[in-house]
Amino acid sequence: MHSDIAIIGGGPAGLTAGLYAARGGASVTLYEELFPGGQIAKTPLVENYPGFPDGVVGYEVGSLLQKQAEKFGLKVEYAGATGLILEENPKRIILPDREDTAKAVILCMGAHARSLGIPREEALVGAGVSYCATCDGAFFKEKAVAVVGGGDTAISDALYLSRFCTSVTVVHRRDEFRAAAVLVEKAKQVPNIHFATSCVPLNLVGECCVEGLEIMDLKTSTPRVLPVSGVFVAVGITPQSALVKGVVNLNEGGSILTDELMKTNIPGVYAAGDIRNTPLRQVITACADGAIAATSSLEFISCH
Repeated sequence: MHSDIAIIGGGPAGLTAGLYAARGGASVTLYEELFPGGQIAKTPLVENYPGFPDGVVGYEVGSLLQKQAEKFGLKVEYAGATGLILEENPKRIILPDREDTAKAVILCMGAHARSLGIPREEALVGAGVSYCATCDGAFFKEKAVAVVGGGDTAISDALYLSRFCTSVTVVHRRDEFRAAAVLVEKAKQVPNIHFATSCVPLNLVGECCVEGLEIMDLKTSTPRVLPVSGVFVAVGITPQSALVKGVVNLNEGGSILTDELMKTNIPGVYAAGDIRNTPLRQVITACADGAIAATSSLEFISCH
């Protein structure tokens, strides 16, 4: 099967790219191995997506985006690409049972947050465990929370949460932080931000929701429980870029490098959403990336 534009990944970036590209008159195929919406489909309630004052269930965002894009002609294939040949024209999408081609490709495979790997972490996601302070922080107004991590994201999250949480404890396995010194110094000046350095998380307390985080001091091997209602995990993200490693330019963290038009280093190949070098990973920014990538792709195929 040949398409003008192939989109790899069916999260908000990919679905919005499909909407804009199909509405622009191109034949567009989106390849998604699981379900529409990407990570947003696992989010119980999205409160910061414009136009929904009462919030919207994450799965509904993906479902509605897909219906809207399909209305304009987007074709969704529930198949995961096992390989991509991007430096040829047309570009080739390798699937488990066949090979498709396209004039342009938009990479929207997303990224996932690294987990702590402690008991019941996955079970309590959405019930106190979060990987996005910007997304979920408002749910913990006037509550005590913990942030696990020591980089820029962790300290920035702590500063953000300190605005409306009664207490924020930063848990970090080392004595010193990887975050920029100016951020750390700023956090140390905030009265309700506390630090548990040389500590690692051991377990989550609470049956149906988080009621505490058990940590251990690495210097004394002494465990203790932080009485918190929320645990924000900020130990890094893993972009799903293995499929294009060594072909498309990546940064040190594995995110795809693009310009403001979502162009990669390969003509006719674009990236959008959480997989690229973006300063903010939210539904709204992923959708914006997708719209820009689709517009750039339409311009490319009109000239080739």
